[in-house]
Amino acid sequence: MNGTLDDLEGYLLSVTRTTDLETLWARHVQVMNGWGFDLLLYAATEFGTTCGPGDVRDALILTTYPQSFIRPYLDDGLCQNAPLIRWAMQNVGVRSFREIEEDYRAGRLSPEEMRVWEFTGRHGVSAGYGLSFPRTMTRSGHGIGLASSTMTQDEVDALWEREGQRIELINQVTHFVIRTLPYDAHGRKLTGRQREVLALIADGKSVQDVALMLGRNVATIEKHLRLAREALDVDTTAQAVLKASVLNQFHSTRMAFPVQT
Repeated sequence: MNGTLDDLEGYLLSVTRTTDLETLWARHVQVMNGWGFDLLLYAATEFGTTCGPGDVRDALILTTYPQSFIRPYLDDGLCQNAPLIRWAMQNVGVRSFREIEEDYRAGRLSPEEMRVWEFTGRHGVSAGYGLSFPRTMTRSGHGIGLASSTMTQDEVDALWEREGQRIELINQVTHFVIRTLPYDAHGRKLTGRQREVLALIADGKSVQDVALMLGRNVATIEKHLRLAREALDVDTTAQAVLKASVLNQFHSTRMAFPVQT
């Protein structure tokens, strides 16, 4: 791409016509790489709290970071105190990594946030921008971090001065399309049968109806529902139906796209 898109309108139109999350993310990575952003982390959750992004297992995570970064950052919970993520849960717009570095040097970050910022710096994540997307639910948070391992923050800022609006527009449109596509949350993996049973329950079918429709006994259907509740970390089938719906689990009976490494 060499940092350009000759036909921006055509590209965005193709994005809106994409129905597969893996394809959409791969194309987005390619375009962002063209501008020098090789370290991407997209995250979306509808289950945030007043203190942060909530359980990462309920989030959709798409990333190009290596596992050496992702394991401690996501799976070990460092992201809960990441300055950019905390900002994104409370704000909409664009934030430069320079602003976070200035807050760090001025002592305006909490001790927990400072430790996470130091961790990202040790992994070469020090130049980039974060985007927090508009949302309609108070507990939701949607954003993407665009970092570069090859540019300085001065170079990134100069790039943003020239191309920032185009980069932001592409990320906004891509985000809106992502939110319409089926996916598995970072740690909530339902099997195809669990999705199918929950979808039928959501349609108003009884357990007995589902057993008859699928040619299984009631005990088997109840087992699928129990395992679905456990996978989604909820207490009731009604809660499982709601959470699966929020997570777009009813679009497809196969896993849409795992975390990219």
